[in-house]
Amino acid sequence: MQKTIRIGTRDSELALWQANKVRKQLEFLEYKCEIVPIKSTGDIVLDKPLYELGITGIFTKNLDIAMLNGDIDIAVHSMKDVPTVLPEGIIQAAVLKRANYNDILVLKDNEEFFGQPNGVIATGSLRRKAMWLNRYPTHKVVDLRGNVNTRLEKLENNDWNGAVFAAAGLERIGKRPGGAVNLSWMIPAPAQGVIMITALNEDDYIKDACEQLNHYETQVCTGIEREFLNLLEGGCTAPIGALAYIDEKTEEINFKGVLLSRDGTKKLSVNKTGKVGRHRYLAKDCADYIINRGGKELMLEDEDIEKEFSVYSTKSLSEIQKNLLPTSMKVESSDFIKIRFNRIPPKTVKDEIKNVIFTSKNGVESILNSFTSDELQFKNIYCVGRRTKKLIEQRIGKVKHAARNAAKLAEYLSLEIPEQKVTYFCSDLRLDTLPTVLTENGIRVNEVEAYKTMFSPTIVDDSVNGVLFYSPSTVESYLQENKANKVAFCIGESTAKEARKHFENVQVANLPTVESVIEMVNLHFVKK
Repeated sequence: MQKTIRIGTRDSELALWQANKVRKQLEFLEYKCEIVPIKSTGDIVLDKPLYELGITGIFTKNLDIAMLNGDIDIAVHSMKDVPTVLPEGIIQAAVLKRANYNDILVLKDNEEFFGQPNGVIATGSLRRKAMWLNRYPTHKVVDLRGNVNTRLEKLENNDWNGAVFAAAGLERIGKRPGGAVNLSWMIPAPAQGVIMITALNEDDYIKDACEQLNHYETQVCTGIEREFLNLLEGGCTAPIGALAYIDEKTEEINFKGVLLSRDGTKKLSVNKTGKVGRHRYLAKDCADYIINRGGKELMLEDEDIEKEFSVYSTKSLSEIQKNLLPTSMKVESSDFIKIRFNRIPPKTVKDEIKNVIFTSKNGVESILNSFTSDELQFKNIYCVGRRTKKLIEQRIGKVKHAARNAAKLAEYLSLEIPEQKVTYFCSDLRLDTLPTVLTENGIRVNEVEAYKTMFSPTIVDDSVNGVLFYSPSTVESYLQENKANKVAFCIGESTAKEARKHFENVQVANLPTVESVIEMVNLHFVKK
């Protein structure tokens, strides 16, 4: 049976339009598709400018998490909203042909205010604000957030002279007013006007499908623009513009980029060309040009956001995971738990085991530390967690059922294998939930202590506002050296149950992943 491609998207009118465009193109190629709307942090928090939120990828993170957790197969984005570094495991699968990349000014009345000193313009974009003030330094720029329809409505209900929009967004949903003014002098955001599709790197079926939609010239140009942005280390918190386009007559790529101070008083710009096929260093050359003329110093001058919040993770975070947190937040991490694998007696796996349970990757890795996959004769494998399942299927064999947590797995097994026996590869500090429920339902549990969990706490500074926990053991380890006087961000209900014994403020992630815990931290502190 043909796989149905689940298309993840934000739930705004524009985002749904873009997702449906991708759906139609895939269906034309005879793929089955369905739309899965998901709300983003950027849609939820509407009372602060994007640059004050300090989070790059604010419109894409929930889609990334949904994809990593298997809820969607692809995500459709406005490419300008996507961070230049994607989460581990997610790739750029395709870009569609670029639409109108310009910014436009939607007027409230007429253009007479251009020559007046007291014009008022609305935009939520730091780049648009800086470029407008650079050109019209006596004007005032006010913040404007929300989806396209919300922003148009706010313009109508306020005394502003106009508001700046991306032309492509208004044109796609048929909302561009007749009197809108093209701002050809305003260099767009990198990849503006482009629809991007992301997918899991491991899913060859999806990658093959998306590859058929990819527009090569757009891929080349946006690649240069985004590399320029990445090299300048800018995101939503830096006013950077970039545009690359191919001159069909000369077969040259024309590039122009700009970096401004937030108030628009300072501006560094660059214009260069390069032959198609010889453009490998075009973005770097342009970024170096800006940096060598004081670009880094200009950005540092604007780094006026104090590090108001500080968090500590009780599990070491990768650089990609740290980058999911706001740039204005101090982040530290270390492993509060150390794992030591036990030597499992060969007789344990000598014969075929009918029912096997793993509740963590540690259990899987511990048994693979003692035996090769060929030595393991497991008929039915049950586990907790998507990543545990992935590791099992990569190294041992097919998983019959994976549950979100131990309680859900116990509930499932009680109905599916009553009166049978299970072998549970666990830690010396395993929770009672699973074996207790199974025993109560007549299932015999053979516990094999596969690894030991050892506490390795670190003293956390009093200035830290929140601590990220990933298991009940990390909570216990933390409390050996620290007080429970911070916000506890927990990966799941079992961890939260332990945390509630000690912490007043305990929050639980929507999904049992590190990324979901990080997203919860973002939401908590952004709303402060």
